[in-house]
Amino acid sequence: MPKPYPNRKKETLIGSFLFIIFSIVIMVSVSRFDTIRDFFSQAMSNPANIVIDGQAVVGPLNRSWLNLAQGGESHDWRMTDINNKVSALNPEYIRLDHIFSFYDIVQGSPQNLSFNFSKLDLILNDILAVGAKPYIALSYMPATISQGDIVDLPHHWTDWQITIQRTVEHISGTRGIEDVYYEVWNEPDLFGNWKTYGNKNYLTMYSYAALGAQAAQRQPHVKNFYLGGPGTTVLFKNWFHALARHAINNNLKLDFFSWHRYNHNLDIFENDLEQAKTWLARYPQLRGLKLHVTEWGPDSENHPAYDNTYGAAHAVAGAIVLNQLVDRAFVFEIQDGKDPNNQSHWGRWGLLTHQDFGSQPKPRYYALRLLNKIGDQKLYITGLGSWVKAIATRNDRDNIDFVMANADRSYHRYEVVPITFTNIPAGEYNLNLEYLDGKQESIPLTTNEPRLRTEVHMMPNTVVYGELVKK
Repeated sequence: MPKPYPNRKKETLIGSFLFIIFSIVIMVSVSRFDTIRDFFSQAMSNPANIVIDGQAVVGPLNRSWLNLAQGGESHDWRMTDINNKVSALNPEYIRLDHIFSFYDIVQGSPQNLSFNFSKLDLILNDILAVGAKPYIALSYMPATISQGDIVDLPHHWTDWQITIQRTVEHISGTRGIEDVYYEVWNEPDLFGNWKTYGNKNYLTMYSYAALGAQAAQRQPHVKNFYLGGPGTTVLFKNWFHALARHAINNNLKLDFFSWHRYNHNLDIFENDLEQAKTWLARYPQLRGLKLHVTEWGPDSENHPAYDNTYGAAHAVAGAIVLNQLVDRAFVFEIQDGKDPNNQSHWGRWGLLTHQDFGSQPKPRYYALRLLNKIGDQKLYITGLGSWVKAIATRNDRDNIDFVMANADRSYHRYEVVPITFTNIPAGEYNLNLEYLDGKQESIPLTTNEPRLRTEVHMMPNTVVYGELVKK
């Protein structure tokens, strides 16, 4: 039997009062949301207390951050004038999208296609010249075969299939570039509103791309390459399972699964990767499938972080988090597009300003340079904090080195970080520090035990490289 109604008049008065209070709080706090959120985040955060085991080498360092991406900023973007700056970041792969909408590859008419790779070859040459390999996002639909614009269905799926086949045959065959990655589309959930069902079904697009790639693979002159996708705007569980099952059930080539992640909260990055690995464990047939974050940064929209030290610290802290769990992560992007208001710094995603403003490195660029200084033998490290992240190695000088970053969007979080080195010989040492702003210092340290403790002051959005050198 239903419960009797309460005193409705009293309930209404209380409800009205609470609604007014709630509305006032909302009006006051909306403009101060970031400040309030950061206040509570800091109150609940764990400070760093870094412990580095000088003898516990856990394996070679996977420098998963040594991958860069460039978006669709310009039809004629080249790296000839920034060759030295890009190569100084030691990229392993450079990701390109818009290849079918920027480089005039597909010509002719539906079911009577011809191909011209001369314009694409120019940017491929640039990628090779900086010591990297191409990572090709197979996007978007060539105008020649599309029913509408560049994110629409093709008139004939077999035209898409042959387009992929000829592209792979050219890059991995005629050009002879080994180990190229081909990613089927770029953000299909956004660009074209593709689904994993219905008329605009990404799985259909992937199937025909895989058939084209597999046909190319059978050509004797084609080098080894990898195929995957979908490069969605975020990690979607339904997309992961749909593509995994589809590839298994149809015996399609699937070498990697990819997605994008833009977020100020690095916990989101870590949650993504832990989830993806859990899902992958359900598919023993896909053992060896790689996980790639093919674009990442603090914000998917223009944001001041891309021009300031917070963005630099976020880049290093994010790279450290991603490095623990992902095979490759692609910093987005290499160079700014042109600002409509003709400003040199406009919150665009680039590591470098637009060429009209001298292609000047921004703080994120220098942060990645600092991160690249660490060695190749990864050491066991504990005590990372909610804000301060660190990674440690043994370098080719047989010294312990590390990089730390304190990424704080609010610019409030200052930490004095304890660092303890264990399993080291007793004796005298210098701890040499180099900061993002170029400042350097050397701290003399002495220990009579196989451990050494010191402290490093980390102002908000500080990045520091340290090397422990025995005298």
